[in-house]
Parts: sequence; structure tokens; C-alpha cells
Amino acid sequence: MTTLTRPPADPSNRRRQQAPFRTWLLEGMPETSGKRQGPHGRPDAGHTPQSWWKVMCLTGVDYFSTLGYQPAIAALAAGLLSPLATIVLVAVTLLGALPVYRRVAAESPRGEGSIAMLERLLPRWGGKLFVLALLGFAATDFMITMTLSAADASAHAIENPFAPEWMHGQEVVITLALIAALGVVFLRGFKEAINVAVLLVGVFLVLNAVVVTVGLAHVASNGQVVSDWWAALTVQHGDPLMMIAVALLVFPKLALGLSGFETGVAVMPQIRGTDGDTEENPVGRIRGAHKLLTVAALIMSAFLVTSSFVTTFLIPAEEFEPGGKASGRALAYLAHLYMGDGFGTVYDISTIAILWFAGASAMAGLLNLVPRYLPRFGMAPTWTRAVRPLVLVFTAIAFLVTIVFRADVDAQGGAYATGVLVLMTSASIAVTLSARRKGQTVRTLGFGAVALVFLYTTVVNVVERPDGIRIAALFILGIVLVSFASRIRRSFELRATHITMDQAALEFTAASEEGPIRLISHEPKVFSAERYRDKLAHARQANHLPADSEAIFIEVIVEDSSDFEQALVVEGKIRNGYRVLEVTGNNVPNTLAAVLLHIRDVTGLMPHIYFRWTEGNPIANLSKYLFFGEGEIAPVTREVLREAEPDVTRRPWVHVG
Repeated sequence: MTTLTRPPADPSNRRRQQAPFRTWLLEGMPETSGKRQGPHGRPDAGHTPQSWWKVMCLTGVDYFSTLGYQPAIAALAAGLLSPLATIVLVAVTLLGALPVYRRVAAESPRGEGSIAMLERLLPRWGGKLFVLALLGFAATDFMITMTLSAADASAHAIENPFAPEWMHGQEVVITLALIAALGVVFLRGFKEAINVAVLLVGVFLVLNAVVVTVGLAHVASNGQVVSDWWAALTVQHGDPLMMIAVALLVFPKLALGLSGFETGVAVMPQIRGTDGDTEENPVGRIRGAHKLLTVAALIMSAFLVTSSFVTTFLIPAEEFEPGGKASGRALAYLAHLYMGDGFGTVYDISTIAILWFAGASAMAGLLNLVPRYLPRFGMAPTWTRAVRPLVLVFTAIAFLVTIVFRADVDAQGGAYATGVLVLMTSASIAVTLSARRKGQTVRTLGFGAVALVFLYTTVVNVVERPDGIRIAALFILGIVLVSFASRIRRSFELRATHITMDQAALEFTAASEEGPIRLISHEPKVFSAERYRDKLAHARQANHLPADSEAIFIEVIVEDSSDFEQALVVEGKIRNGYRVLEVTGNNVPNTLAAVLLHIRDVTGLMPHIYFRWTEGNPIANLSKYLFFGEGEIAPVTREVLREAEPDVTRRPWVHVG
């Protein structure tokens, strides 16, 4: 058996002089696409996994930081019904999102998440396009997390009573500065920062607990606010059943409180398992992830319910409106109101820090997602394997989003909720399909019901706040256009990541001591002796081969043309007395080119391959090649070889007759 870990003479790795800036920009670009993981993905070899509760703080900078703006957005969206709608949200969290993502964690313990589950369940081009659409929504989620968190951090800074006067009205500038600082951190090299996350989350949760406790104490000492709230609620909505019904309709507006579950699964490789864990069955890591998801959901649920009550009871409704003192910062408003500006400033600093770090979490999520899928699909330029170019692209997009929305937290809530809800809907559909495939009827029905709830929530959110779907559509359109342009541009690259020849294939190719090795391309549709005989006779006649020349047939079986990279196994077979090399690949020309170069390197002899011209329109044949891996075989094989081997004297020969 022989192997080739890298395709020979990959054109993307030709040695050439690079400018210092280009060298710095592409530093750390891995040799094989699709393997690069961001800081929330697969850790480095020397990384030490951490306890689940520490890793919970890493995902918590995204999840828990929403307390900085969620109560204000909920009060603005649901009004007096905010507490009841929040209780519905918590029920959906604990009875819907939590079971779904516990299942996702069990089925994707390496941090792939629900998108990878759907990719496995929906193969070929349909699955790839679906994944591209989900990546668009994921990009919306993470990108708006960056911009919304930075915008809310600027709001906390500006509204602080000790903030200098010049900061007022400069929300956009401050937000852009925070995003730029985030980009600089990643350009310098973002390291795993679990200890920082533990400190930020610990301080932030303690301060929020103090604010909520003091708020509840004021509510208890002034029971009039509760009776006034209930009286106003009764006037607006009548009996309690009507209130519950309206709360069910309103709760989709509070969907921001569901964020963080996808990140919770993405950080799974950071969790320390048990001694008995294996890569195939990391039971301890899965158990730790379940604890992470459960405890995070319980903590967040408690804060969501209590904060919605105290902010609704204690803050005048007009203060939640844009420009109000509680807009985007309801708990900070209470911290300053009841505990003084000193404590309030400490709370503001803590909130700004965790919101800024939530942007870092989102950036890390993007750096984890894009290299995991797009290069492997052949749908991204090679530079997307490096971190720094992606950081520059994402930072530029964040600048654009901030300027368009003018750093308004409320205006970005719809887009954020859309990204979160679509990902949660896709996750619930993925676990439903998984349970159905495994014949688990009860779980299929349960997960199916959860999927319907999330689907309803998503549709309502899109109808009421269509700006979110518009932004997501722009991200999807951009990803699809860039993906297919990159796929076409990279269509002539070698795609084999690994080549193996069995003993029979080695014997066939090594039979001649002097060469050349003559290969006849044969379409694996008809395997009769007459077909092989006619093919050999045509090759001899069209290319003037000697009558006694030895030839080997080579056949490529195309399984999934939507895949880009693939390991190849070349098997030698005898069919009707003729020697045949059979290989399964994702397309014909690139597979043939990789095998020819491999045979050259293994045997030291020059391969010659013989084709017949393909009938039909060349444009139509080229389209068939791009999407189905077949079509214009001979000239494309020659072009792949030309790209892969610049030295014409070492390039395998292509004959067409």
C-alpha cells in the first residue's frame, strides 16, 4: 500500500517570493482546507481541556451578556406583558431549546453543531445549498452579536454620569472604535481566554444578582407598583386567559433571550472529559456539555424572569423608548437609581467588558464556521484558510452594519433574533430527523413539536420585523455568490487529499520496467467484453498505438459531485481479461489528473492517458463538469495537469482522438 498525504505540485502551494505584508497576513494558513478551527473550535494539540463550568463562562460571554440589553428590549417590545411573555420564553428555553441542544451535543461532540448534523442528513448539492443558507443566518447571528453588543456597550459608556460631554451623540464612533479594537486583538492573535471569561462572567452575574435582589426588595417594600401594573394590564387585556394568549403571541419579540445555545455546542472540544473517553465516544465530554447547557439555561432563565419583573415594575415606560435613560440598559438604570453612581459605574464597566468580549466570542464563532465548511466545499478562496484576512473582512462588514443601523440596539434586535431563531429551528429539525431515522417515535414527536414552536416563532419574528430576514438574505446572497465564484475559480485544482493504491493496482502500473504506462479512460457504464475490446481498438487506431502495446483501463465512479476534496482509493480489477484501475471520486477530470501524477511519482514512469472527444456543445459540457463532475473530460484533465505541474517535461501526457 502507498499513500500520498498531499497532492503533488498543488498550484496553491507553489514556492514563490512573498511580500512581508502578505506573509504576515497569511501566517498560520493550514495546508489542508477545511481543517482550520477558530478559538471556539478544535483546540491546539498542547491545549489543556477545562472543567465544564469554566467552559460555560466562555459561552456565557455571549449568552449571559444579553442581560445588558434584553430586559430593555423585552419591555419595549411587549410592554406591560413583558414578565408574562418572558415566562413563556423561559418555558420554551427549558422545555424546547435545552432538550434539542442536549441531543445536538450528544450527536456532534466535536463541536460541529446542528449545521453539520443537517449536512449529514441532507447530502449532495441540496445539502450544500442548505448549509450555505444556514451559514448566512449564522453569519447574521454572529455579526449582529458583534455590532449589537458593541452598540450597547457604547450606550452604557455614554449614559454613565461620569462620561465626558463630548461622548454624547457619538454612539457610532464609539461603537466603531470598539469593533476596531476587537479586530486588532484578533489580528495580533486571539488566544483561548477561558480564565478571562470566568472572571468577566463571575463579576457580571454577581453584579446582576445584586441589582435584581435590590430591585425585588424595592418591589416588596412598595407593593403599590405591583397592583398598579396588574390594574393597567387588566385594562389593556381583560381577563388572565386573554393575557396568556397575548403573551404567547408576543413572546417571539423576546427571542434574543434564546441566544447562546449554538455557541454552547461549539465550545464542546474545550470541555475536559473522563479517562474512558475515546474520539468516537467521548462520554465524559458529552456529560460535561449537558451540565454546561443545563446550568447555563437555568441561570439565564432565573435572571430573565426576575429582571423582567423588576424592570417592568420600577422603570417608567417612557424611559424604554429610544433616547430614554433605560433604552438598551434597563438593569444599569436601576443600578444607578438605587445604589448610586459609584456602584452603577462599576456595573457599567462590567457590562461594557462582557459585551465587548461577547463580540470576541462572535468573531471566534465566525472564524470557526467559515473555514470549517466553505474551503471544504471548494466554495471559498484559499486565503480564507488564514485567520487575519477573515478578521479584516468581518471587521469591515461590522463597520458597514454599524453605520447602516447607526449603532441602534433596538434596530438590530430583529436581525439578531432572526439569526438565532433560524439556527434553533434548524437544530430542532435536525434532531427530529435524527430521532426519526433511529426509530425513536416518542422523541420524534416531542422534537417535532419543538420544531413547530420554533418555526412559528421564526415566522412571527420575520413578519413583524422583516429587516432581520432582509439582512440575512443579503448575507446568504453574498455567501452563495462568493461560494460559487470560488468554486468555479478553483475548479481546475487538484482535489485529492490522500491517494491509496491497492496491491493489484500497484502490480498493474509497475508491470512495465521502462514505460510508458498507457491508460485508456473508460466510462463505467457498460462493462461487457465487447465494450472494452472496441475501446482498445479505437485507442490504437486513433492514436497509432503499436498493436502489441499494453494498456490499462481507468474508470472513475462519480458519487457526490458536490464534494470538493476527497481521499482516493485506486483498486486494480480484472474484467473480461482486461486490467482496470477503478477509483471513486467527486468528479472525473480532477480525479484522473491526481491519479496520473501519483502513478508518475510511485513508479517513476510517465503515464499516457487516451480519451475520445466528448460529443455535444462544449459550453454545456463545461457546465456538466462544474456541477456534476462529468462532461468535457479530456481538455479539463489536461488543464488540471497543466495547473498542477508547471514543468512540461514532467507532466503526464494527454492524448485525444
